[in-house]
Amino acid sequence: MTTPWGEVALARFPEDPRDRLRAWDASDAYLLRYLAQRDVPLTGTVVVLGDRWGALVTALAAHHPVQITDSWLGQEATRANLARAGAGPGTVRLLTTQDPVPERIDLLLVRVPKSLALLEDQLLRLAPAVHPGTVVIGTGMVKEIHTSTLRLFERILGPTTTSLAEQKARLIFCTPDASLSRPANPWPYLYDLPDGLGPLSGRPVVNHAGVFCADRLDIGTRFFLRHLPGTDGRDRVVDLGCGNGIVGTAVALADPRTEVLFTDESFQAVASAEATFKANGVPGHAEFRVGDGLTGVPDGSVDVVLNNPPFHSHQATTDATARRMFTGARRVLRPGGELWVVGNRHLGYHVTLKRLFGNCRLVAGDPKFVVLKAVRRG
Repeated sequence: MTTPWGEVALARFPEDPRDRLRAWDASDAYLLRYLAQRDVPLTGTVVVLGDRWGALVTALAAHHPVQITDSWLGQEATRANLARAGAGPGTVRLLTTQDPVPERIDLLLVRVPKSLALLEDQLLRLAPAVHPGTVVIGTGMVKEIHTSTLRLFERILGPTTTSLAEQKARLIFCTPDASLSRPANPWPYLYDLPDGLGPLSGRPVVNHAGVFCADRLDIGTRFFLRHLPGTDGRDRVVDLGCGNGIVGTAVALADPRTEVLFTDESFQAVASAEATFKANGVPGHAEFRVGDGLTGVPDGSVDVVLNNPPFHSHQATTDATARRMFTGARRVLRPGGELWVVGNRHLGYHVTLKRLFGNCRLVAGDPKFVVLKAVRRG
């Protein structure tokens, strides 16, 4: 990426030479150009919210910014990109969306996230650290910035305007208003599930902002819950890409002998899964892990993997995440262990599963979704 301060070599994480998606886009470059052209002071505490792969903090590393992200993968990409740029350890302070925020913010740069709820939650958490002299600038692609986005900035921080578009990217300018009466933070959000879901019927779900379908049960998970496997006392189940954790919680409620590992690359998701598990008073044992899929899980140590894989990486549609999840599942499953997958019918996951496992069976289907099972043979 070309910046006003020179070239920066960037990559996503994990690095894959076959992956043609860039680790930055026009909105990152637009924001950096603006900072240099307008001589925006890069002094005091500089906070970068939602920096997807570390492009912004890598370019601004000399000013010791603070990065706040919900993505474990994005945080690892940032570490790698900073090292590639020669920035020493501690140059950039890396925080998650679950960590305490800085006490004072002098420059707040916001890479607009896909989730409006996550933006609301994070702006409300950061607002007490913003003062009348804080410079607040957001950035995103035109298709990511809506009227609702601007209203959110105005409601939480102060008067907001936008720039003209450049290369389909736009900037947001917000002037903090100390007299603004801010709403209470509605996150995390708790609701009770409907009936007809087996052990989970009528039970509570806790959702932190940014988790997929945070205010309701999505139809794919609803379909999956009706077709989950019985564990038969099998002692190790993984809820892979756990989201709010209701799939793994359902398994644990059905058989308290089951040990469930909840894993997701989203800090918000794993916090939600742990809160959901605890809210239901499940007697079984569970582990909650933020990371890259099944990395760190020993080979041949798992009986069942349950997976509802994402098919988007921010705004890009890709099956790369699903393929890595399926490959990881095959590695960690014991011989005879099973991978159960729910997905949109049109995604054709059965083709990938047959190639990886040598088998794939349709467990259930409707016009939109399928539940598939693949067994590790050896």
